[in-house]
Amino acid sequence: MNWILLLEILYALLLLFTCLRIIYDTRGTTKTLAYLLGAVFLPFLGIIIYFSFGINYRKHKMYANKFLLDSKQRKVLEKEIIAHSKEVLENGNEPAKSRSELVNLLLKDTASPLTNNNTVKLLLNGENKFPEVLKAIEKAQHHIHIEYYIFRDDKIGNTIEKLLLKKAKEGVKIRFIYDDYGSSEIRKTLSKRLRDAGIEAVPFYKIKLIAFANSLNYRNHRKIIVIDGKIGFVGGINVSDNYVNSTQTTDAVFWRDTHLKLEGPAVTYLQYIFLSDWNSCSNQNLILEKEMYVPFNSFAYTDTKLVQIAASGPDSNSPTILYSILQAIYLAEEEILITTPYFIPGESLLDALNIAAMSGLKVKLLVPYESDTLLVNAASRAYYREILNAGVEVYRYKKGFVHAKTIVTDKKIAIVGTANMDNRSFELNFEVNAIVYDEEIATELTKTFYNDLLDAEQIDKEKWINRPWYIRLGDKIAKLLSPML
Repeated sequence: MNWILLLEILYALLLLFTCLRIIYDTRGTTKTLAYLLGAVFLPFLGIIIYFSFGINYRKHKMYANKFLLDSKQRKVLEKEIIAHSKEVLENGNEPAKSRSELVNLLLKDTASPLTNNNTVKLLLNGENKFPEVLKAIEKAQHHIHIEYYIFRDDKIGNTIEKLLLKKAKEGVKIRFIYDDYGSSEIRKTLSKRLRDAGIEAVPFYKIKLIAFANSLNYRNHRKIIVIDGKIGFVGGINVSDNYVNSTQTTDAVFWRDTHLKLEGPAVTYLQYIFLSDWNSCSNQNLILEKEMYVPFNSFAYTDTKLVQIAASGPDSNSPTILYSILQAIYLAEEEILITTPYFIPGESLLDALNIAAMSGLKVKLLVPYESDTLLVNAASRAYYREILNAGVEVYRYKKGFVHAKTIVTDKKIAIVGTANMDNRSFELNFEVNAIVYDEEIATELTKTFYNDLLDAEQIDKEKWINRPWYIRLGDKIAKLLSPML
């Protein structure tokens, strides 16, 4: 009996400590209440869930940004970035000037420069992305930097691997980051073959048995390629045959996704992100070098696209990507078009969409007809009623699985990247988005969105609201877990 009493006292103290930790450390009332309820009403399990998924590692800086600069060098660099960006904005196009608040947000938050003289190419699906990637790698002269959440040991993965081995023999320096969870299948195969050939290949946040849950939670979801500091790729398409529709069998799921090819000064910030991640997971300390960090004025491109990069993760001071998306929504005047495979918005994003729709803006959301995760699919459905009542049009893609993460507003700015519309992307994962201030690219992405709607079904508000009670109840139960998804 004494042992039982002692265990009860210890559990009560543990529960009290956990509840105080949740109250002190968790951002957002809804998430705080969710974790408190879980801790109290799910003995032990609720506590495990919180310490596995709920700790605010951004606040605790679990992941250090190891791109080290002395204070003098940093001040000079930031001063140069701000001066350059202000000049670009002053002489820039109307989309950037009319969204100057968004430009300034990213400047102040992460010193992400507004760059001009960029060439931007929209790449739809893997069958259009990978030929461009292979051509760019083939032309590499100095270095190739690759960072992916999913990199598979399949046909397209092997094609890229062979080309990397060829370039390594030519003397090109290659650095390769793969997420240890998303790319788990290449740990002892493809990555080992690369290392055996002299290519530096390292896992991001290696999964360890002791910290298994945490290891699965905070992942590098970025998809970045930087070649010679001048050509960059960013977007939603991982390296996998699933993304290449032309090589799939007739019964395979059609995979709809979007990527960007960038040439020009915008690649500089992608380079910075890669090198920061490289130093964090390789235990190296690469410093700024001329061949790695190309000055803005060294580019001689004739195109005039204005681009800014938004990146955030557990190593950043604020949820930069969420803030940039909110600002883009707030600044929209006529139309907001959003494509996302996972829609589990927090209160701030939900309010922004509702306010926009109720203010008379056209707000359209494209999501998969069925998600690849049952729980996420149910949680997402639970949010549709509220935004439908506000006037948001919700479409479900039926041709296959839509995996693109894009936003386009007023045919003026286009956002393409890796971040989904969910808590995981905004708070837990390392993500990166490219923001293009350009009517041509924004118009092209708008046309793409409306073309995708031809393969989608619009949700009828009345029918949706009147679905069977047991389906709505299941969705609402799943929604309770949404702060943890």
